[in-house]
Amino acid sequence: MKKILLFLCATFFAAQIDAQSCTPGANFADSTYGIWPDTTTNFPPAETGVAYSTDLNFKVPDAVTEDITGGDPALEAFIGSEIEGFTVTSVDGLPAGYEYACNVSGCEYLGGENGCANVFGTTADAGEYPVTITVEGVILVVLFPGLPATPVTQALSFGGYKIVVGTAGTIEEIIEPLAVVPNPASESISVKGLSAYEASEVAIMNLEGKIVAEKSLLNMSNVDFDLTTLRNGVYFLKVAHTNGTETVKFIKQ
Repeated sequence: MKKILLFLCATFFAAQIDAQSCTPGANFADSTYGIWPDTTTNFPPAETGVAYSTDLNFKVPDAVTEDITGGDPALEAFIGSEIEGFTVTSVDGLPAGYEYACNVSGCEYLGGENGCANVFGTTADAGEYPVTITVEGVILVVLFPGLPATPVTQALSFGGYKIVVGTAGTIEEIIEPLAVVPNPASESISVKGLSAYEASEVAIMNLEGKIVAEKSLLNMSNVDFDLTTLRNGVYFLKVAHTNGTETVKFIKQ
């Protein structure tokens, strides 16, 4: 099962002394490209005053595919274009004292390359920290037949990750992640686990953040969505509740 996505990767710091070494592909799951862990598995929990370390593994494809575009018409013109590479430009929302270190200098990767990163550090601040990763990818696009390919830079930001930091030697209660079943899906999905949240609405968004389907909720533990009118690609299920939002990625194929 392909996890998702050309630009979903992580880390922006060059290797630092306190970072743990990582081996590209050592913990990478069943994908030809994408990132592991995904936002459903998410980061492991942390504790205040305790050293934290976890690895991310990722692989970028060497060309733009339909899965990557997520049905976005603005990106469909890039299908088949060579991916020259990508650079992580920022990672926002980490607990104070946490950093990232890539396995290569500058966190710069070529299309088709497999890499890894280590997130590490110690924090005194408990809480739930949403993490957003922003990257810039470079795609080689032939703008006019017969002319050399032109490098086009595409900046994208991705949320849905979080690190929960517990206190006093215990991990705070973590609500089990929402589940989208099946994933990938072709005709419909069921959203499971809504009873754990005081959710008011649930929506499906494309890669641009545009809402393509939504439903209001009233004492519902599960809800279904018909996907037959959606184009194939990557989508995000967003659940709004009293304490914020939860996001789960899924693939329509």
